[in-house]
Amino acid sequence: MTTLGSSDTWRRPGPTAEQRRADVFIGLAVTAVALFNLTLTASAGAFHLGPPPSWPEQAFWSLAITAPLAVRRRFPLVVGTVVSAAFIVAQVRAAPEMQLATGALFCAIYTAGAWAADHRRSRQVRAGVIGAIMAWLLLSIWLSIDSVPPDAFADAAGPVPPLLATIVNAVLVNALAFGFSYFFGEMSWVAARREHQLEVQAVQLRQARDEEGERAVMGERLRIARELHDVVAHHVSVMGVQAAASRRVMDKDPARARTALEAIEQSARTAVDELRRMLSLLRRGTGADEGPATVGIDRVETLLDGARDAGLTVRFGVFGAPVPLPDSLSQAAYRIVQESVTNTLKHAGAAAIDVRIRYLAQELEVESTDDGRGSRVDRPGTGLGLIGMRERVAAHDGSLETGPRPQGGFRVRARFPLAAHPACPAETAEAAV
Repeated sequence: MTTLGSSDTWRRPGPTAEQRRADVFIGLAVTAVALFNLTLTASAGAFHLGPPPSWPEQAFWSLAITAPLAVRRRFPLVVGTVVSAAFIVAQVRAAPEMQLATGALFCAIYTAGAWAADHRRSRQVRAGVIGAIMAWLLLSIWLSIDSVPPDAFADAAGPVPPLLATIVNAVLVNALAFGFSYFFGEMSWVAARREHQLEVQAVQLRQARDEEGERAVMGERLRIARELHDVVAHHVSVMGVQAAASRRVMDKDPARARTALEAIEQSARTAVDELRRMLSLLRRGTGADEGPATVGIDRVETLLDGARDAGLTVRFGVFGAPVPLPDSLSQAAYRIVQESVTNTLKHAGAAAIDVRIRYLAQELEVESTDDGRGSRVDRPGTGLGLIGMRERVAAHDGSLETGPRPQGGFRVRARFPLAAHPACPAETAEAAV
């Protein structure tokens, strides 16, 4: 994933093709105007820096200062260095065109701060350029003091000595101008970095949203798989046991075989009803708004009737004072019992199953034990059954214990924390088997 990076390590991307084309047009335009202004300055005889060099040299210095702006955003540090060096030498040579040249210098310093990829290097270059120009300004003032005419300040009327006022004014104006070019270049770079950070954060948010969506889809798939396993596996297991019993007694005891077939029919109808319910939920949405559960802890006894019909000896007990349960918790407890019965029918070879529901002071405890082959490795725990039970219990911050009992058989015990309510003492004699 892309990281934001620090202000010193982030490198501003170069200009786009459109920006490079705009720089070329602007650079050519400024150069043309600078040459035109040079013509006007020479024609007016405005040679404030002293006798000018030849016309070709004057044109050369105007080109050297303004033409590099055509590539100012592609090579900002190079342009800033070249323009400032040409500006100083042009003043040394008394080139008369300084209006456009000064503007080009400020633009070059600004661009070096705004567009240089290495911002630390940009600060060093700009500080060096501004320092060199200010040093040349002070040197030129010092060299020209002796040539100031005695009557140069004849009209001076202020409280500050005129020569000092002139020097301070020149230094102050140039310092402010270069300071602004440095400041605005810095602000432009900071704005570009912030825009980059916003773009990176937007990408990260989109990635996080996509990942969250994938997790939601995976969670929904697991929920559907768990529901399908609980519904189909239980009823198919019961139907399989009943079919086997019907086949064995078909000739000897037709009435018993008919009873088994009726149980198979009822199990099939129940399975189809629950599958229809699931499909209806899927059509409505993701299942976040499922409404009241169609199965719950109050239907455990009906569930065990099917186990009795399948040939198991069933013992069932409810201990403690029942309290109202949330639909999701009630359904989870029902599914735990359902999965336990299913595994007993499929894997245990058991003759009896004992199911107990205990309403304790702070917990709901659901326990299922059988007298089958509890040591078999394929008792619940290696397939979707145990995974589904653990997920249901974990969803309610409960705990699950599964495993063979020392005296034989297999135990499944789930505990769900309950909201605070009056104590519901369970029969302590039944607390363990």
